[in-house]
Amino acid sequence: MEVELLAAALRRDSADLDLYTQVLSAKLAQSLPPGTVRVVRRRSVAQRLAGREGPVAELDVVLGEQRLSLRVDRGQVAGEICHEVRGIVLSRRPVGLDEWIDALARSLARAAASNARAREAVERFLT
Repeated sequence: MEVELLAAALRRDSADLDLYTQVLSAKLAQSLPPGTVRVVRRRSVAQRLAGREGPVAELDVVLGEQRLSLRVDRGQVAGEICHEVRGIVLSRRPVGLDEWIDALARSLARAAASNARAREAVERFLT
């Protein structure tokens, strides 16, 4: 599985940040095993009353010992790559959106190379 293909799929439509995080979080949550993806949404009272989800405020993806976090606030995005062992963060590094996407693609490719179930999840993500 080529990392570039994954990165390209992850970058698709990243110009509209709200739409991008909505689609990315939904696709990752549907494709990866339960507990791998955590999504926090910011909902206004009107959105709650209308039963709408609201925009993504935080997206965390945990693959092995790596946690990739993406925070969105008022059109600004902040990525973070953490090395985490048994819930304890050993290191954290702030990154931009492009570097975050590349790291996610590499992590997904590593998981797919080492595990048949992860490979199926990545293939579901790409289709």
